[in-house]
Amino acid sequence: MRTIRGLIYTLKPYERGIQEDLGRYSRFVMPGFGIQIPVFQVIRVRDVREHTMDIPPQPVITKDNVEIRVDGVMWVRPAADEESIKKTFYNIDNWKRAVIQLAMTNLRQEFGDLTLDESLVAREKIANNLQTVLNSFAVDWGLLVSKVEIMLIDPPEDIKIAMHKQKTAEQERRSMRLLATGEYEAAEQQKLATVQRAEGEREAMIKRAEGERQASITVAEGKAQAIQLVNEAAERYFQGNAQVFRQLEMTESALRDNAKIIVTESGISPTLLLGSLPVTMSQEGKPKG
Repeated sequence: MRTIRGLIYTLKPYERGIQEDLGRYSRFVMPGFGIQIPVFQVIRVRDVREHTMDIPPQPVITKDNVEIRVDGVMWVRPAADEESIKKTFYNIDNWKRAVIQLAMTNLRQEFGDLTLDESLVAREKIANNLQTVLNSFAVDWGLLVSKVEIMLIDPPEDIKIAMHKQKTAEQERRSMRLLATGEYEAAEQQKLATVQRAEGEREAMIKRAEGERQASITVAEGKAQAIQLVNEAAERYFQGNAQVFRQLEMTESALRDNAKIIVTESGISPTLLLGSLPVTMSQEGKPKG
């Protein structure tokens, strides 16, 4: 805030002011050039731009009785309308200090409603709640809290060590789970490959056995056809020579048994001596009387 007491004054585009005559509110002053009566009149000026304000680091106790240190930052500006500018002068003595103290008080309350674990993941929720609470009070001071951010949540050192160990254990557990999952999937793939290979070998054996069976059938059919052809040829070409062959067998047998043979015009006719009578074999191989 600045105060103008001279005859001539100038307000910049981001400034708004009020004019007081002998200590009483007179009018709302907009940016630009103006003249006032010194001593009797005074102009008080507000900067209506966003003001960046730090929330100092402070210890807070969470719902589960853990003491942590937190700090933050907020952006606050006076509203630019006449009524709000009047409130910044007449409703609060030091609006910046008032907003900071209000933010610190409500920040402790916000963390007190949450456990440590909840606090560590609820920065945005805490900031939004704090902004809502601040605006509900700041409107009476002619102010607007545009944004609040939680900058730091700092647990005690022993809590940090425990959290680090927990995080490390969790990462190791996830790593072991991923490794076990990979090994399981590899084993499943190996099993599928083994099954598929066995199926392929079985199908190959079946096809090979089927081929051998078909080959055996073909060979057997070929032999049967050959035998049938031989039989047909024997029946066709050797039927008349069978009697001659029989006579030759009888002659050989007669000679082997010292029997007599008779040479006739038709050829050799073996004669067997049966008792005192000779027996002559006919061409059909039967003895004649």
